[in-house]
Amino acid sequence: MSLTQLGKGDMPYQVRSLYRNLLRNSRQFAAYNFREYAKRRTRDSFREHQNETEERRIQELMQKGLKELQMLKRQTVISQFYQLDKLVVEGGKTGEQKGNEGGIVRQKDTGWD
Repeated sequence: MSLTQLGKGDMPYQVRSLYRNLLRNSRQFAAYNFREYAKRRTRDSFREHQNETEERRIQELMQKGLKELQMLKRQTVISQFYQLDKLVVEGGKTGEQKGNEGGIVRQKDTGWD
């Protein structure tokens, strides 16, 4: 169903659906920083335009949001090819483990002091 085929009553549902899809896809990023950025950008954008009443402007914003969703889906697939260790803020391991039972072994950098 294209955006031009929607009735006026369907628009709020479509906007909420787009919002949920953007947030859901944001959670698919492998990297914490990208995940948080995508969620924050989605929330901020919808909050900025929450009081928009002009139908034409809402349709333009929906089209833009759908393009953003397509781009987000592509980027999340690409990001999953590059798995990284979890950050400490995500509940990843800290550098204090000494290698016992699958822990991380970290060595002190030896350089020119």
